[in-house]
Amino acid sequence: MNPADGTRVGVDVGGTFTDIVTVHDDRVNVTKTPSTPDAPETGVVNGLEKSADDAGFEFGDVAFLSHGTTVATNAVLEGTWADTTLVTTEGFRDVLEIARQNRPDIYDFDAEKPAPIVPRDRRFEVPERLDERGNVLRDLDEDAVRELAADVADSGAESVAVSLLFAFENDDHERRVAELFREEGVDASLSLSSDVLPEIREYERTLTTSLNASLKPVMDRYIGSLDERVRERGVGAELKIMQSNGGLITAEAARGRPVNTLLSGPAAGVQGATFVAQRSGVEDVITMDMGGTSCDVSLVEGGDPLISTDVTVGDYAVGVPMIDIHTVGSGGGSIAWVDKGGALRVGPRSAGADPGPISYGRGGTEPTTTDAHLLLGRLDPDRFLSGELDVAVDDVRTAFEAKLGDELGMSAAEAAQGVLDVANANMQRALRVVSVERGYDPRDFALVAFGGAGPLHACRLADDLDIPKVVVPQTAGVLSALGLLISDVLYDYSVSRVRRIEEVSPRDVRDVFADLHDSGAQRLADEEVPEDARFYERTADLRYAGQSFEISVPVPDGEIDEHAIDTVVERFHERHEQRYGHADRNEPVELVTLRLRARGGVDTPALEPPASEGSVEDAVREERAVTYGGDARETRIYDRAELPADASFDGPAVVEGAESTVVVHPGQTADVDEHGNLVVDTGGGR
Repeated sequence: MNPADGTRVGVDVGGTFTDIVTVHDDRVNVTKTPSTPDAPETGVVNGLEKSADDAGFEFGDVAFLSHGTTVATNAVLEGTWADTTLVTTEGFRDVLEIARQNRPDIYDFDAEKPAPIVPRDRRFEVPERLDERGNVLRDLDEDAVRELAADVADSGAESVAVSLLFAFENDDHERRVAELFREEGVDASLSLSSDVLPEIREYERTLTTSLNASLKPVMDRYIGSLDERVRERGVGAELKIMQSNGGLITAEAARGRPVNTLLSGPAAGVQGATFVAQRSGVEDVITMDMGGTSCDVSLVEGGDPLISTDVTVGDYAVGVPMIDIHTVGSGGGSIAWVDKGGALRVGPRSAGADPGPISYGRGGTEPTTTDAHLLLGRLDPDRFLSGELDVAVDDVRTAFEAKLGDELGMSAAEAAQGVLDVANANMQRALRVVSVERGYDPRDFALVAFGGAGPLHACRLADDLDIPKVVVPQTAGVLSALGLLISDVLYDYSVSRVRRIEEVSPRDVRDVFADLHDSGAQRLADEEVPEDARFYERTADLRYAGQSFEISVPVPDGEIDEHAIDTVVERFHERHEQRYGHADRNEPVELVTLRLRARGGVDTPALEPPASEGSVEDAVREERAVTYGGDARETRIYDRAELPADASFDGPAVVEGAESTVVVHPGQTADVDEHGNLVVDTGGGR
């Protein structure tokens, strides 16, 4: 079945809710169900069943099924990975232990580095050695490898990581180790650094390979279970998984390379925000995804999310390409508390999905950000989350008085305002990290706010940072799930070739890119991506000789010759000056890594435009007192579903949608564009 002919389904699992967006006959249907953290696949299946009932489709109608998952992320954050063995070059057993020279806290003499992914008694050496260009200095001792294989087989390890010195230049020894392990009956999954991350930096390469190995059994069990359960219900579409780089891969590929899915859910949100912003004519945006447990922010320049190979997940720096996302523990379920010094704090601990905030009526007792909004009139208890939750306002007020107000000497309302102020300060710092600290001026960007809680905070944050425009998508509460429906198939390939630029020959670069291109083309062909929907993007990482880190620049299309290499070098100087404020064209430049991105374009579903009947006045539900910055103001409450296209109104206003609520502050103006997005002019910018 052609995906365009059937129902398209995107499923995003969050810490509190599992979101399902379906598109059929250009109609969008949204479903939210509680997540089931102990068995995420159960929440997915529950959501699919509810969505099928809501939207009226059969499981056999599903022609496209994509999924954003936090299974790999949670395994890293909680340390619940598989029992893993590491095989490395003789003399390099403790690379994971030594790590980098930087300390977790430079002023804390008792600070400890994170525990290695693989404990020391599971790390083994094999005699072999290559030089920095991949030449063999010492042959692989195959007898030693066979002896080690027998020990590993007896140990019962679930997974094995192989990371040998300079394997990115020559992978022969790594592949031979894998062959010998199989010959000796090692029944564990294998991860080779030359497959996972064939790049320089011994620690990052070994760490990433070890992480991949440790996550393989975890993801294999989850995806296998999920795939089996959706098949039992008659879904025939191939399950696709969102990667951290913003592209989709097959479930089978995700099982083999789970380290590429560490930011699966947040990456889908950035893709959805980019898509929505471009439909509104905006290409430079800061995305803000605030759900129940955290807030993820990222920057998009010229319609392209910024990609980084230096992203930290939990305590570990992972070297694979990821959308540059910064996360803070500030969500709708973030718990407010008073520390020992008497200061009000919000998060990072969250009430999660069970029991959730007090206002969910499921037994929660700790005051949260969502509860603060309810007390200040921003959320209507009678319509909170479509009326599905049992909201007790008196319980919320009592908790704020007893757990915050009494300690702080404040009323419940004052404590609630304080909670929002602290939460906003946390998110403002996050927005500065991805903009100001990266050399970007927030005044040049729009803020795309989504997630169940993002639109509640966005207009205040934009005003504080002089961001001129806020875009709140029509499907803001489930934008990550929508992003899963519009993302391309994407595979990243790379290989390090550390050379002074004068030593780099165009032929060598052509040969490397040809090999990477062949790998990408084969993968896209295997996924039956049509020839005219296959695209390839080449980049090169360069640095000044002596620098520790490099900058990635695009490689010109067409033939690679001396002129193309000169162009790459000039682009490096320009990018260096933009980022750091200086460049020196007389300094020697080094090539470090060559990269190729193979992209398979997907058919973007057409979305039904919003209704244009009625007037703005028809969308007014009521007026009620809402508090802004400690001052209560009579505020119009709008039903978002009733707002016509081209509607315009002034703040203060609250716009209530099925899965998210937008707070427009006094002095701001809101418009509905032709695609149903709410665009708020904050009066900022330059």
